[in-house]
Order: sequence, then C-alpha cells, then structure tokens
Amino acid sequence: MKKLTLKMAATVMICGAFLFSSCVGSFGLHTKLSNWNQNISNKFVNELVFLAFNIIPVYGVCYLADALVINSIEFWSGSNPMASIGDVKTIKGENGNYLVETLENGYSITKEGEDVSMQLIYNAEQNSWNVVADGTSAELLKLNNDGTAQMTLPDGGDLTVTLDTQGISTARQAVMTDSYYYALN
Repeated sequence: MKKLTLKMAATVMICGAFLFSSCVGSFGLHTKLSNWNQNISNKFVNELVFLAFNIIPVYGVCYLADALVINSIEFWSGSNPMASIGDVKTIKGENGNYLVETLENGYSITKEGEDVSMQLIYNAEQNSWNVVADGTSAELLKLNNDGTAQMTLPDGGDLTVTLDTQGISTARQAVMTDSYYYALN
C-alpha cells in the first residue's frame, strides 16, 4: 500500500509540474550567480559564500532584478538578455523597436534609429539600480541591509518592499497604479 501511495504522489507531482508551469522566464542572472557560487571552491567555502550572499542580500537583488526587468525582457523578446555581455537584442515595444545591450554592470537601451540611449546600471557601492539618461542619474531601487528594497516611484515618492513574492506584488501594484494615474493626467 505504501509503494502505491508513493508512486501516486510522485505521479501527481510530475503531472502538476507540467500542468501548472508558466512562462515566467529563466531567471538567468540568479542562475549565473548560483552556478558561480557552486564552483568557487569546496563545499564549505561555497556554503559560506551562499550564506553571506543571503545576508547581504545579493541573491535577493538578483532575484528582484530578474523578476522585474530581465524576465520581462526575455518574455517580450523571446531570448535571455543575460546570455552574454555585449550582446544586443532587439525588443519590439509599443512605440517601435528597442536595442538592449547587456553591459557588465547593467543594460543600455536605445530606440532603434535613434542615438539617444538610457542605461540601467547597478551601483555596487550604493547597492542600488539607477537609470542614467542625458548624463543624469536617478536611483530606481536601493537594496537595504535589512532584507528590504526602497523603490523610487514615478511621482518621486519612495516605497519600501520586502524581497519576496509579496514585496514584488506590492511593487508592481504601486508602479502600475502610479503609471495609470499619470497616464490619465
């Protein structure tokens, strides 16, 4: 009886994995970080780096960057922008095509046929993601040491969210609400 229950549970789990999967992206940045961490040295050093990266929260930052930016680019373009540094991908947007170049510390985004570009840059010293356009830098997201992130909203206000599913949901709702409000006015 126990063998039948175990086989049934395994079958249900496998079928559920196929039935309830979705296209949320490959989480390329987080995967690259995990692979790098697993190949540093022996298992004890790997574990210490893993724990440190969870305390700092490097893993949380990578996950948030993947969830909010990289996976969205991958979803709309059909390819992973984390494939390699220097690669340029064409992404079709509402207002035309955009060229996204993967930089060592972020991304450069240019509308096709234009010379003006915008960069999304990670500042390791400040532990923040910034947008740089026309020589001006503005902070988009700052990762705090307490496991939260402080976002700058379109209206100039700040929102502090946790680095988990609930925090990402709150961030998306706040950005969408602000964007909708500004589109109406």
